[in-house]
Amino acid sequence: MFRSLDDPISRKGRRMKVRSRLATAAVAATVAAAMLYAGTANAATLFQDDFNDGNSSGWTTSGGTWSVTTDGTSVLRQAGTSSDARARAGSTAWTNYTVTARVKLTAVNGANRFAALLARAQSNTNYYYLALRTNNTVELKKLVGGSSTTLASAAVTVTTGAWYTLSLKVTGSSLQGTVNGGAAVSATDGQFATGQIGVATYNAAANFDDVLVADAAGPSPSPSTSASGSPSASPRPSGSPSPSASPSPSASPSPSGPPPNPPGPGQPDGFATVAGYGQATTTGGAGGPTVTVDTTEEFLDYIARTGPYTIQVSGTITLPTGTTDGMHNVSSDKTIVGLGSTARLVGGGLNIGVPISDAVTSPPANAVHNIIIRNLSISGATDDLINVQMFSHHIWIDHNDLSDGGDGALDIKRGSDLLTVSWNRFHDHDKTTLVGHDDANGAQDTGRLRVTYHHNFFDRSDQRNPRVRFSPLVHVYNNYYFDNSYGIASTNESGLFVEGNYFFSVNNPGRVEFSGPLGRMVERNNILVECNHPIEVRGTVTDPATFYPYTVDDPATVPTVVPAGAGVGKI
Repeated sequence: MFRSLDDPISRKGRRMKVRSRLATAAVAATVAAAMLYAGTANAATLFQDDFNDGNSSGWTTSGGTWSVTTDGTSVLRQAGTSSDARARAGSTAWTNYTVTARVKLTAVNGANRFAALLARAQSNTNYYYLALRTNNTVELKKLVGGSSTTLASAAVTVTTGAWYTLSLKVTGSSLQGTVNGGAAVSATDGQFATGQIGVATYNAAANFDDVLVADAAGPSPSPSTSASGSPSASPRPSGSPSPSASPSPSASPSPSGPPPNPPGPGQPDGFATVAGYGQATTTGGAGGPTVTVDTTEEFLDYIARTGPYTIQVSGTITLPTGTTDGMHNVSSDKTIVGLGSTARLVGGGLNIGVPISDAVTSPPANAVHNIIIRNLSISGATDDLINVQMFSHHIWIDHNDLSDGGDGALDIKRGSDLLTVSWNRFHDHDKTTLVGHDDANGAQDTGRLRVTYHHNFFDRSDQRNPRVRFSPLVHVYNNYYFDNSYGIASTNESGLFVEGNYFFSVNNPGRVEFSGPLGRMVERNNILVECNHPIEVRGTVTDPATFYPYTVDDPATVPTVVPAGAGVGKI
């Protein structure tokens, strides 16, 4: 598809500088959390331990057999399965905070066993806890004098030998727990006001890693009705240059109207749920037959058929180049979803949209719409991995692994509108995701190209994460940027609302002074670590809460939660 020479940053020069600064080279996502603890944003971080020092200093254990050992990286292991066991750390005076950790059950003795994350622990018999149970539930509980009470529960698939990211937030009497960013459970209880954090097992062995405690008094976890674009809203390392003077932006207030709660796990959210063009929301192939494909011929047949289909992809499917430059058309009302963690499309890409015509400047009656693409690894295309064009609308791209395309990983252009891009991992790619392809295409693009990007892992994806033209609003929240030349660019009066993201080792996290006319950008509650420049701000941008409900996670948890939850095999 469209290639441009307007992105002026040298990839090779950038890489050489970054590699020398990242002394250990293969820095995992948890190192970013450690940088938060050690850097300028440490006011929001109470505690962090990845056990890479080889010990569990600061932890007090009770029961079980505890040690620091290796499971890929150093972990805290509890090896006993004959009783309950606990390890606690931190201050008994801590009040409002979020504790997050990676947890893996490795062996169990009997049925309905668990590994758990503790909060407000006052002793070994008094605390709140989030238990991941082998009966495929997550439970929010409290232990009082050794007697447990279940406060809330939800269904979640629990597999021995698999890593899960647990998060437990305690604020006042409000308690909330999540698993891999979903399966939320919440309750109200005033039993314990303060206490330590911890991990625990019940007749089970488990590994624990990447424990992070963030003060809930830090960045706001939910959207407000106004925002300041002042660069001081984001913590930055000392020595970062100040941005050039620009008008102090603010966000438009949110009118009443949207429902009070965002959709639950496994459902589309963001702009993909906003009504428009005769479509109420994004449902994909719902209401049609479900088929499973494992050959190229079957896959290409079903994605092109008329009517709703849910197409389950099994194993690896090679997409031919042929006369299409490797791009294959997806028709309206389709869900394309990978089975397990091994579903792959290689060698070609997916095209969502009717053929290009500059003469068409309003949505045609046959515009492609209502597409869901989830849980697929797509790589090695000769052109784009996914291309969305020509007024296509209501598209949800979720939990995919996108890498090594010939052009864009995910390009959205030519009047396309109402898309959500969530929980994807982008890696081994240069020009990642373009929104609006050309400075001269305002006739098709102006007022459209509305996209939500949230909880994506931009893992050394060099640039265009995204790069936006003409859109009135692109909402970018809770994404993890790791080692990029630049993160976000806004041009041609695009409106970018950027909040709750975590930028680690990003040369330019956000730009409005870029190739082409200036854009607009509002930012709030972002964390910048090892970045050379601040987020540039300009103008005013409408608050996304005008259009849909959403909740912003504490950005301090992003380096742990997003890598654990983004990509394939996690839905």
